[in-house]
Amino acid sequence: MPHLDSDLLRTFLAVTDTGSILAGAERIHRTQSAASMQIRKLEELLGQDVFVRHGRGVRLTTAGEKLEPVARKVVGDLNDIFAELTGKELTGVLRIGIPDDHSSELLSEIIADFARENPKVELNVQRSLSTGYSVALASGQMDIAVHEVAELGPNMESLKDEHIVWATSRAHAVHEADPLPVALFDRDCWWRDVAVNALIESGRNYRVVYSSESATGVAAAVRAGVAIGVLNADMLTADMVQLTTENGFPKLPASKLVIEYGQNIDSEICGAMADAIRRAFGVAS
Repeated sequence: MPHLDSDLLRTFLAVTDTGSILAGAERIHRTQSAASMQIRKLEELLGQDVFVRHGRGVRLTTAGEKLEPVARKVVGDLNDIFAELTGKELTGVLRIGIPDDHSSELLSEIIADFARENPKVELNVQRSLSTGYSVALASGQMDIAVHEVAELGPNMESLKDEHIVWATSRAHAVHEADPLPVALFDRDCWWRDVAVNALIESGRNYRVVYSSESATGVAAAVRAGVAIGVLNADMLTADMVQLTTENGFPKLPASKLVIEYGQNIDSEICGAMADAIRRAFGVAS
C-alpha cells in the first residue's frame, strides 16, 4: 500500500516555507532537480497537486493547505522523539541581536525556522542599534548577533557584503538645499562617521537635523522630506531615491553583514541559530 514518506513531507514543508522549489531545495541541502522530483512523487501519491506554479515561485493548492498542518505535526513529532531518544534535544536560553535595518519578515523567518527545530530553547531577541552588539557579546550579555561592520573581526563570520547609500525623498528636493539637511544614526554608529567624513571631504555644506538610534527612524525622516540620510540599499522604498555621484554625492564604502558570536556560549544552540540565519540569507552552511 502506498504511504507518505517523512522525507517527502520535509521537502514539501521546505518549499512551502520558502515559496519556491529552488529556495526549498537549498534549505534542505538538495539540488533543485531532486526537490522537484520529490514534490512530483508526493503529488503522484496523493493524486493531486499540492502547489500552484507561478512566475515568482509556488503557492499551496487546497490540497496543499490541508496537508500542511498534518505534515508539520508529523515532522515535528519525529524531530522531537529523535532528539529525546538520542539525547540531542537542545534546551536553554539564547540571547540574539538583530538590528531593525533588516525586515521583520526576515526576523520572523529566522525565529520560526529555529523554533520549529528547537522548541525547548527560549529566545531573547534584541532589536536595537547594533553599535553595542560587539561590546554586549564580549561581556557575555548576548550570545549571538547579526549586524554590519566595516571590517571582519574576531568571532565574526561573513554573510555577505552590504551597500550603504545616500537616500532622499522622491517627493521633495531636500538634497538640493544648502546647507544640506542630514539624518544620521546616533554618535556611536560608524555609518555616521563615514557619512560626515564623506561630506567634509566633498566640500558639502551640511547640518545634522535629525538623529536616531534606528534605521527605521532615519528612513522616516528621509521619506518625510526632512533630510537626506544614509541607509542600507535594501531599505529603500518606492518613495525614496538613491543619490549618486551624478547628484554630487560621494560613493560610500560597502559594509559587511556578519554573524558575531559571544563569549562562553553554548556552541550547539548558537550553531543551530547560525544555521537558521544562514538559511534566511541564502548562505550555504
